[in-house]
Amino acid sequence: MRLVRVGLHSQGEPLALMRTDCHVCRSEGLHARARVEIATGGRRVTARLLQVEAGLLNPHEIGLSEDAWMRLGATEGAVATVRPAPPAASMSLVRHKLYGGALAQKDFTAILGDVQAGLLSDVQLATFLSAGAALPLDDEETTALTRAMVVVGDRLSWDAPRVMDKHCVGGLPGNRTTPIVVAIAAACGLVIPKTSSRAITSPAGTADTMETLAPVDLDLPAIRRVVEAEGGCIVWGGAVRLSPADDAFVRIEREIDIDAEGQLIASVLSKKVAAGSTHVVIDIPVGPTAKVRTAEAARGLATRLSLVGARLGLKVACLLTDGSQPVGRGIGPAPEARDVLAVLRGEPEAPLDLAERALALSAVLLETGGAAAPGTGADLARAVLSDGRAWAKFAAICEVQGGLRQPPEAAQIRAVTAHFAGQITAIDNRRLARLAKLAGAPGNPAAGLVLAVHVGDTVAKGQPLFHLHAASTGEIAYAIDYWTGAPAITVAG
Repeated sequence: MRLVRVGLHSQGEPLALMRTDCHVCRSEGLHARARVEIATGGRRVTARLLQVEAGLLNPHEIGLSEDAWMRLGATEGAVATVRPAPPAASMSLVRHKLYGGALAQKDFTAILGDVQAGLLSDVQLATFLSAGAALPLDDEETTALTRAMVVVGDRLSWDAPRVMDKHCVGGLPGNRTTPIVVAIAAACGLVIPKTSSRAITSPAGTADTMETLAPVDLDLPAIRRVVEAEGGCIVWGGAVRLSPADDAFVRIEREIDIDAEGQLIASVLSKKVAAGSTHVVIDIPVGPTAKVRTAEAARGLATRLSLVGARLGLKVACLLTDGSQPVGRGIGPAPEARDVLAVLRGEPEAPLDLAERALALSAVLLETGGAAAPGTGADLARAVLSDGRAWAKFAAICEVQGGLRQPPEAAQIRAVTAHFAGQITAIDNRRLARLAKLAGAPGNPAAGLVLAVHVGDTVAKGQPLFHLHAASTGEIAYAIDYWTGAPAITVAG
């Protein structure tokens, strides 16, 4: 069959389009949503089949989505062979877990091998992730999954006795400390090759925010060049094959809105090991509407992260932090980037809570990395931030990554005001994140919202609570409709 690029975007799942009356569908008994293997030029891809009637394609043509086209490295009009895809043998292991069985190292290796080869459909991937959420992975399984996730990808190594990293488990809008922490650590001489993810269920991931300031889709040689030049980088992990199976998991987790603890631990630590890190500081925000709701749950997660990390040769330090409300003012890629710039530049209006959280994390990182003696990390971090060394280092990192740029501005900005005077007694992180996503974040980097209040503030009637940033009035309207039915900020009169 001849290949046709149909320009269909499928969010990571390879799709193939064939006519219902084509000879392959008839001879092989293929039906819509079947799995097909397409091969040409020595490369192959497994795709989900969609069927069309006459008109869009000729009988001897097969249309490919953008994801399938790129994976196959196809050329328009090239001849490809098409056959039913062989079943993924590892699904028997997924079913074993689903029915309450435990999985061993070899089992996870087999499953991850099929994930990396593209043999598991999105439905099958969702089944695997759901099984690990409903029947939580124990420490042995979590360690085995983490090792398997490292094995199927590339690994970096560095000529340094200590390679630092920092991570946040998420669930707290605006908590964009990574660029600040990396700048402080690198300015103090530490090696910190930071690979970050895009948003899973949030309005912005670190990579989304950083991309409004500098290129983040660097390959491995480029990452090495940046780190060798400046000591650190802040890049998108999905652009390289560091724990690549996790990228497939993240895409499905975004769809089904789950982030099970065992999978979270494996996702975090596999990327740290693959990046060549030896020491990592992990921020665990705790609050009633954060990802981790109680201090007890946070301590349990911290214990597991440290235990699994130790088994993989990582020294893990966890900080339990306040997750009762968003950090900073911006929520969304560009609004958060402006907060980061304000803190690094020492601007008078810089959000103090973001700066203080970044300094606390930096203090632990500096002491763990040997750049500061025990008990002196906080003073060193504050000095490096206040005297401009952190800003100079961040600007230098951005330049080597491809050039520092200004975050984009939203075309539409609308204030949402208080209906009556009172005190802000609570802010719902999840609802506020949903508002920012309805405004267009993170797909539109300029979209999101900018908070005007925090818990404890008093407001007058008509005073802005936040400003929505969006590309269109329609998106503003979507967000306001949601706000009307589910206000995220509680004002007690």
